[in-house]
Amino acid sequence: MHFNYRMISLFLLFLAGAARSQSVTPLPNAHAHNDYKHKHPLHDALGQGFTSVEADVFLMGGDLIVAHHRPLFKRKSRSLETLYLKPLAERVKAGGGAVYPGFEGPFYLMIDFKTEGEATWAALDPLLAKYGDILSVEKEGVFKRGAVTVFLSGNRPFNSVAGASPRYAGIDGRPGNLGQGFAAGLMPVVSDNFHKVLSWTGNSEIPAEEWEKLTGLVNAAHAEGKKVRLWASPDTRLVWGTLLKAGVDLINADDLVGLRGFLVDHLGH
Repeated sequence: MHFNYRMISLFLLFLAGAARSQSVTPLPNAHAHNDYKHKHPLHDALGQGFTSVEADVFLMGGDLIVAHHRPLFKRKSRSLETLYLKPLAERVKAGGGAVYPGFEGPFYLMIDFKTEGEATWAALDPLLAKYGDILSVEKEGVFKRGAVTVFLSGNRPFNSVAGASPRYAGIDGRPGNLGQGFAAGLMPVVSDNFHKVLSWTGNSEIPAEEWEKLTGLVNAAHAEGKKVRLWASPDTRLVWGTLLKAGVDLINADDLVGLRGFLVDHLGH
């Protein structure tokens, strides 16, 4: 019998890498901003223990293509399914039903619609259903959390998503949505631009009045069971520490290694 030893060696290396990746301590506060811009989308974030990743999508010829700006050409290798949904499903299966084995917190996939909301949702909804066995879902008014919780940002078709049943995605809310009665299952996260919420630049200690704004937003969201994320926040330890102290749940970062190092130091992992 002929054995392809090179292929066997590569397969064993893959398994070892997967094992190392899944053994990383997951960080509940770590959100990978524009995750797809890293050298290895999704996998770099997983290797650092991130529990929330962000993918911008464009609807192109019926497919959802992940990119920051609309591509000139559609590449299947850059599809949402190829880069995120399929590898997440494989990882969950290998991990006994979780992205990080033994981690009981949620893992978020935030999908930012860059093209028209209704058409993009019409393409995404059946795609999510294809991976429904790993996703959080609400059916007949009952929410069940899965290994991966999807929520939608950007051009969100609010009513269509809210009315879907079964519904495999939630909505990325805004501070103005607080107090309007939206359940956390529909709106798991409330997000806003860091610089819209705060005039504080992060170059010095946060002033008292700015701290009150920040903690006021966090407390209002937490009272409704929702998490808070601020995008466009500076990637510095002072900002990360201030946000964490205020109770911001998802720390937005492009610097994956830096944020992991900060959280490990801060949380004592």
